[in-house]
Amino acid sequence: FSPQYCLSGHPTLPCNVLKFKSTTIMLDCGLDTTSVLSFLPLPLVHRWLPATSIHTNTSELKECAGRVFVDSQPEFCLPERELLDLSTIDVILISNYHCMMALPYITEHTGFTGTVYATEPTLQIGRLLMEELVNFMERVPKAQSATCWKNKEIQRLLPGPLKDAVDVWTWKRCYSMQEVNSALSKVQLVGYSQKVELFGAVQISPLSSGYSLGSSNWIIQSHHEKVSYVSGSSLLTTHPQPMDQSSLKNSDVLILTGLTQMPTANPDGMLGEFCSNLAMTIRAGGNVLVPCYSSGVIYDLLECLYQFIESASLGTTPFYFISPVANSSLEFSQIFAEWLCHNKQTKVYLPEPPFPHAELIQTNKLKHYPSIHGDFSSDFRQPCVVFTGHPSLRFGDVVHFMELWGKSSLNTIIFTEPDFSYLDALAPYQPLAMKCVYCPIDTRLNFHQVSKLLKEVQPLHVVCPEQYTQPPLTQSHRSDLMLELQPPPMPYRRCSVLSLPFRRRYERVYILPELANSLVPSEVKPGVSVATVSAVLHSKDNKHTLQSVPKPPPAPPTKKRKRVPEEPLLGMAPKPLLSGAVPLEAFLATLQKHGITEVKVEETADGHILHLQAEDTLIQLEEDNTHIVCDNNEPLRTTLRDLVLRFLQKL
Repeated sequence: FSPQYCLSGHPTLPCNVLKFKSTTIMLDCGLDTTSVLSFLPLPLVHRWLPATSIHTNTSELKECAGRVFVDSQPEFCLPERELLDLSTIDVILISNYHCMMALPYITEHTGFTGTVYATEPTLQIGRLLMEELVNFMERVPKAQSATCWKNKEIQRLLPGPLKDAVDVWTWKRCYSMQEVNSALSKVQLVGYSQKVELFGAVQISPLSSGYSLGSSNWIIQSHHEKVSYVSGSSLLTTHPQPMDQSSLKNSDVLILTGLTQMPTANPDGMLGEFCSNLAMTIRAGGNVLVPCYSSGVIYDLLECLYQFIESASLGTTPFYFISPVANSSLEFSQIFAEWLCHNKQTKVYLPEPPFPHAELIQTNKLKHYPSIHGDFSSDFRQPCVVFTGHPSLRFGDVVHFMELWGKSSLNTIIFTEPDFSYLDALAPYQPLAMKCVYCPIDTRLNFHQVSKLLKEVQPLHVVCPEQYTQPPLTQSHRSDLMLELQPPPMPYRRCSVLSLPFRRRYERVYILPELANSLVPSEVKPGVSVATVSAVLHSKDNKHTLQSVPKPPPAPPTKKRKRVPEEPLLGMAPKPLLSGAVPLEAFLATLQKHGITEVKVEETADGHILHLQAEDTLIQLEEDNTHIVCDNNEPLRTTLRDLVLRFLQKL
């Protein structure tokens, strides 16, 4: 029995726990940040948002642009922590840097003492994203934490979406940098296809998933079972190493998560739309705001713009990338050469920077700053393009630009990150004069690609979030936007526990050479030999070894003679084993030859019962045993035993 516990309801920010071969493995720990959309933005200057208190028993709620928001430090929806004891987790496997943002909540507050496995880019870029998040929060501290609105009596009176928010008591404020450093100190780095033994029972190995720098799928296998964990994978040719598909073959179970959030949007088409809208705004004298994460799609956006700038006559337009970790992010992308696609790897040996944003920085077309304070305010000139965070528009420097540019219809905000509903993100800023363009770029697998992949790798069973087993609510007629497989996939949802459909049938046992030498095989049928073995089974670290039976120590000499009850010695040769079957007709004929003629045969579910009437004896013939029952007639019992043994082979 191998249970899987689902701790997150968000299919692209997964958190599952798998119990496999006496090992407890957490697969990702994604942090659901969509909860921040229920909070007011954190402005750098406390004056601009026209929010008014609403009449409930709490001052924590404010109405803004017709919607109700919580006025406090934004909080995140954590993975479920009550479903199982998280201190029992042995290892955490991370598939990409977006799926590790809840790590400090898991490692620092649950008694976790295990190891976290991730690739080097995942660790380093994950650290940057966490550092950026902490910086955004600590920059604009809010004194109070809002808790009264979470009271069920108050929450049910609120307008949606606050009324419908689930598990609000599990929402937590952001962690500190100290917790981040402590959590990341538990990470052990691994490379693609590197095999890591866990307690001798399980072997884990990361494979390239093609989605982001260092992103991985994981193989978890024992000698006889194999589980593949496919999370956040891409078959498109972008900057990371291509996806390793062949290693996923022969899986008993494939856990599938992290598919595209935009199944109907083509990433290439979205990039084209991004560039044309950007050029149109700049030519009209407006500014462009791109709310984005500090790593990932931004590398592709900058590469696309690099090719587009000259043809669109945007050569003099300044591009600003503002993030507390902007400099580190741009540098990391250039130094992780072995994690890039082949085309970019070859550039490193020329030597050329693998990404063109290095040239944009050298020619002063792209400038990066830790925040809007300091150098940026003196260098800032318009019209320009600003890349900054956070994509939720609730905190970070993006809040300042929304205030600065939101009132002019010349300006445009272009959403490229697919994680947040752009209408919900914009809700507290309404009414808004600036143009809004939605170009979500999500390179992860779509349903057509994943169906093709599953046909090729042919897992016996597929496990996936329930959202993938039905069409989206807004497009219920689109049966192509769901997984249709035979056998049907096993769906899971937050707080569900699945029993994975494989049973442990075999265990590998090693035999010591000296014991193997002593075996005497007997041929039972052509090409098949068997040997009996008497041994001691030694188990340590989930490895099982057959060892020779130790000889008993000689008894110490004593002056007094004692009668010692005779015990079978450990080293004595065992009784021979019997194999074969006793054929009924031939056995009856043999009995007749020996003068036993009155035999009544009765058929049973397991074989036959022979009643020797004259001798008042029963012989019970079954597939795997034979019983001879006779009263006080030892010579007859011995004769019958010998007749039965004639038909059996001794080993």
